[in-house]
Amino acid sequence: MKVAAIQMVSTPVRDENLAAAARLIDAAAAQGARLVSLPEYFCHFGWKETDKFQVAEAEGQGPIQDLLSAKAREHGIWLAGGSLPLKTPDPSKVTNTALMFDPQGRLVARYDKLHLFSFQDGERSLDESRTMVAGRQCVTVDTEVGRVGLSICYDVRFPELYRALGEVDLLLVPSAFTETTGRAHWELLLRARAVENQCYVLAAAQGGTHANGRRTFGHSMLVDPWGEVLATQALEEGVIIGEINAERLQSVRKMVPALRHRRLRSPAEFDL
Repeated sequence: MKVAAIQMVSTPVRDENLAAAARLIDAAAAQGARLVSLPEYFCHFGWKETDKFQVAEAEGQGPIQDLLSAKAREHGIWLAGGSLPLKTPDPSKVTNTALMFDPQGRLVARYDKLHLFSFQDGERSLDESRTMVAGRQCVTVDTEVGRVGLSICYDVRFPELYRALGEVDLLLVPSAFTETTGRAHWELLLRARAVENQCYVLAAAQGGTHANGRRTFGHSMLVDPWGEVLATQALEEGVIIGEINAERLQSVRKMVPALRHRRLRSPAEFDL
């Protein structure tokens, strides 16, 4: 069954990004994808950290969520909305949230990013905790391509999150990795998560130089449960397509039954 990752170079203008996302979702659906994932911050890549407040929506309301619902329904696909800012009771903070819509356009899962990124290299300083509230729960959703585990970007550095999800067939990692960290760790981390969890990993990324000067690494990728990269795109916008094969999953799990050999187990959900 085909899945697709959409790569974007999002701008500070929400409506430009929504138009680009719509066009790329259409292209993925036309190629037969049954599940499509957008990248982190697909809807907005602002000049400064607080710009996201201008486009933040309440859950179930707003043009970003309206587009996702409409496109899922139009094409009859599972649509993972990368991430978008959702409002919180604190007007100075938002959540960085991944939403999953089913083929009828219904919102069926919400995941708020658990691990908030910070980075300093002497030239640039990023700290998501200044403007975001961290999530509190792990989330999985059953789809026609299998059980899907949700995560966002920096989460990929925390293997305990993926263990806590239990046995899944596909992990989503929508991201906006920096050029520096991406060059060093992106493929390594994605392949590691695929191998240790014996599942597919689909990572839709931001990839290029943005209006604010930030450079994101791109290299959207589909990795199979043996750690093989099935599809990738280096930079600029585009769509990568690949197959989720249930027989391949079972073959890998039978050959090396690591999931059955686990001695330390985590619950499917936890409260932090």
